[in-house]
Amino acid sequence: MLELSSLYDGPQAATDTLELDFDARSKSRQRVRLGSGEEAALLLERGTLLRGGQKLRASDGRIVAVVAAAEALLEARCAGTLALARAAYHLGNRHVMVEIGEGGLRIQADHVLEAMLRGLGADVRAIRAAFEPEAGAYSHGHSHSHGHNNAQPHDHEHTHAHTHSHAHGEVGVANGAGGQGGAKIHMMGGE
Repeated sequence: MLELSSLYDGPQAATDTLELDFDARSKSRQRVRLGSGEEAALLLERGTLLRGGQKLRASDGRIVAVVAAAEALLEARCAGTLALARAAYHLGNRHVMVEIGEGGLRIQADHVLEAMLRGLGADVRAIRAAFEPEAGAYSHGHSHSHGHNNAQPHDHEHTHAHTHSHAHGEVGVANGAGGQGGAKIHMMGGE
């Protein structure tokens, strides 16, 4: 089976395509079907997120262009920047992947989030388009994976038992009572 195991950023033109929606472009290891109909194994480094327009090198030397497939999205527009910031805050607070555009936000279609956005005063419409959400502040080497897709709404606490090094009197408590979370206290200028 043909393997797609590396990104390619050279000048060689693509001779085939790989069209995937956002969820599929978020999976680094899967069986895929190219535009030509040929099956291939996508075997990228774990955590790799493919974007529309990127290219992959196949095991036979072929170059394959990644195409972001159109999918069901919601586009939210607000009367002003404060309302738009409020909508973005509430989506981010729910760990929802968001594409930020000029004067609007796009998310994967979800009726609960649609109702929330309407409740915040946003004008929401259903569209079909490629989804290219923000990569996020921690997208380079810092993962908070919990074994589920954070782009989908879910209802539980997100606590992360890990530490970061700081040189200003930090007291860290990882895995608090019962191993159910953690707290980090920063004491600025203190001992």
